[in-house]
Amino acid sequence: KDVAKLDQELTIEERNLLSVAYKNVIGARRASWRIVSSIEQKEEAKGNESQLGQIKAYRDKIEAELAKICEDILEVLDGHLIKSAESGESKVFYHKMKGDYHRYLAEFATGDKRAVSSDASLEAYKAASSIATVELPPTHPIRLGLALNFSVFYYEILNAPDKACQLAKQAFDDAIAELDTLSEESYKDSTLIMQLLRDNLTLWTSDLNDSVPEDKEDKPAEPAAAPEAAEAAPEA
Repeated sequence: KDVAKLDQELTIEERNLLSVAYKNVIGARRASWRIVSSIEQKEEAKGNESQLGQIKAYRDKIEAELAKICEDILEVLDGHLIKSAESGESKVFYHKMKGDYHRYLAEFATGDKRAVSSDASLEAYKAASSIATVELPPTHPIRLGLALNFSVFYYEILNAPDKACQLAKQAFDDAIAELDTLSEESYKDSTLIMQLLRDNLTLWTSDLNDSVPEDKEDKPAEPAAAPEAAEAAPEA
């Protein structure tokens, strides 16, 4: 984090270390929040008032930690990393990261706070997409990771499954069309994200056809940070 505040372009290794560090910290708390929220809903359905107070207090504690982590990295991104980025790849990476952490805030926020986080996430993802379309090939793992997370945003935060499917399918089809140009070094990362895009399309299309609520335990796959600039490992 201290290196990130030096207002200079980070190396790929430094960029990935920062991303992985925050992803690990935020990931554990997001998982905890989902479990506690599920328990809270079940106890509420049972009318178990005696437990609800403690559960809500614990959920509030997790939400405060989530907000602190997100605000921390967003300050670094806005104050240092985005304005210091020089390559198209870095610009896409940091705008995508900004979209991700505003999305994480929107996952638990309500009312006006949710609207603000959602709008900021959408703006960051759109900025990343505009640069990616010009600067990165359709098979680039960062461009694919952006499409994956942006489509998850449409599905989970904006409740727009049609838009989520359209975005994921376009990214998948564009990458397939240029698969023969894929470099050996990014082949594994790119094809893994393409598989995640296809998995989500299968899940979301099924939900649209069946018109049934999503199984809360079967969250759409989204990438966690991995080496060589690609955020490519699935996350529950």
